[in-house]
Amino acid sequence: MTHEENLKTPEDTPSSKVDDGQKSKTRRWLGYAIGVAVFALALYLLYRALSRYDWPELVAAVTAVSGAHMLAALGFAALSYLTLTGFDWLALRYVNRPLAYRKVALASFTSLSIGHSLGLAALSSGAIRYRYYSRWGLARADIAKLIVFCGVTVGLGLAILGGAALLVAPEIAINALGLSPAVARLIALVTLACPVVYLLMAAFATGAIKIRGHRLEMPKLRLAVAQCVIGPVNFAFVAAALHQTVLSVAEISYFPIVAAYVSANVATIVSHVPGGLGVIEAVLTYLLPGEGLIGAILVFRFVYFLIPLCIGLVVLGSSELFFARVRPSRVNRDQSA
Repeated sequence: MTHEENLKTPEDTPSSKVDDGQKSKTRRWLGYAIGVAVFALALYLLYRALSRYDWPELVAAVTAVSGAHMLAALGFAALSYLTLTGFDWLALRYVNRPLAYRKVALASFTSLSIGHSLGLAALSSGAIRYRYYSRWGLARADIAKLIVFCGVTVGLGLAILGGAALLVAPEIAINALGLSPAVARLIALVTLACPVVYLLMAAFATGAIKIRGHRLEMPKLRLAVAQCVIGPVNFAFVAAALHQTVLSVAEISYFPIVAAYVSANVATIVSHVPGGLGVIEAVLTYLLPGEGLIGAILVFRFVYFLIPLCIGLVVLGSSELFFARVRPSRVNRDQSA
């Protein structure tokens, strides 16, 4: 046996290379199966969303919204998805695994454009995030922390924007829920106090915090501040997109729409209904009765859910094909080395 043969490690043997190739092929086919399952479920939900309406209703709802309001709604929706990439960008710094922005944007848009319609965001968008970030070297623990960080950013955004809207436009809670002005104000202040407590914990907490047996590592203060800025900005853009479609059928100011949408969003998260189908309509028409908002909400669904869903499916399929071509070539190079 030569000196070079003695230096070979078990990983260098032909059998280990075959095993690596077999594992790579298994992971690739598993990825195909996951991609097909997500694609099929998304198409079903798309059909389910559209089948609730007759074709004349769809045409009438879309044509009732002026071109200017439609373009504005599309612009605000695009700004929301652009802002959402900041959630992942901050989360990657939280886990000390920063990536190039183009990768962050790809993973964020694909996972959220599909996850918003699939529901159960922690599972649907989380699974798609895992597909991307695991390819780029993140461990499972890091991806789990990233998903939790993004979820906290969502909660902070809802709390800050919802509390502010409740202070500015308390008539939603007063009229629809029968609350007194004092109680509505108290709820707003308690809601706004939650982000303040979060910032104080980020500033002064040392080490991890245990919540029901789970360890939560607080982010650095600058990341927590960034969360408290970018979270409400995202929902402000979403509410602005909805407001633009509503303006075509009713003269309602912005903050009542914000308060109603935040309430509808919370109901959607609690119910886990895919895309909030029926939930958003029910909550908004209850909080803003007599305004004939169904057509405007339907157009909002097109703008914020269905159009991004279609784009996200195309991007997911294209990226899966790209990674499927790249990985075998890398495996072949490794085996021939």
